[in-house]
Amino acid sequence: MKQAASYIKMHRAGFAVLAALVLPLCLSAGFVPFRDSFTNVGAALSLVALIEAIAILGNRFSGVVATVSAAIWFDFFLTPPYERLTISRRPDLETTISILVIGVIVTEVAARSRRHRRAAGEESRFVAMLHDVTELCAGTTKASKVTDYVTRSLVDVLGLRACHFETDISGPPPAQIEFGGHVVHVGLHWPADEIGIPGPEAEILCQFRGETVGRFVLTPTPGLAISRERRVVAVSMANLVAALLHEERSSAAR
Repeated sequence: MKQAASYIKMHRAGFAVLAALVLPLCLSAGFVPFRDSFTNVGAALSLVALIEAIAILGNRFSGVVATVSAAIWFDFFLTPPYERLTISRRPDLETTISILVIGVIVTEVAARSRRHRRAAGEESRFVAMLHDVTELCAGTTKASKVTDYVTRSLVDVLGLRACHFETDISGPPPAQIEFGGHVVHVGLHWPADEIGIPGPEAEILCQFRGETVGRFVLTPTPGLAISRERRVVAVSMANLVAALLHEERSSAAR
């Protein structure tokens, strides 16, 4: 059962496109026996409801495919002359155009709602990560374990291929994610939210009260766009580690 659910989730987009192609055909054909007694407006509303369901369960592409498919089969089965892609009456033409327009609008609304839900879920997860790091830093956990935790978290947050922490910050500086999430590469601001973090390596300096106590060395995934929100979370975690390391060094020096 779990394997079936996992397979469906993995191929969800493909199933949605298949449904977008087939279901409007089936629904339109189902109205054929009743087309003399059932209004075309009612059939069109049923097709729009189907488009909405496919757009919600699938993605923007499947919603557009469903919209075009619904308009074609509505014309083919439910507007005279039947079984031909020809519309002879103005009301039928207006209804077909309405299916296309409303279908595209419904698809876009569904896509935006899905994006907002995903963003809200990400924000909750990032807040939980920052909370966990704060608790670790405030407790009795050793700094080495905290840096290990943050290293793993950075791989997740920034979609990295690898990440490690080091105290040696000598050598030519690679691309750097700065405070505020800005990415600087060879002295220029880099559009990481469009083309990803530049490689082969980048860094986040661990700084506290003007002192640099180490850095996280990042191996980014080429071309993977990373939002500014993710980069801000990453820098915030690095700064928490910097505060912990500064305190640990200060305690050792006393």
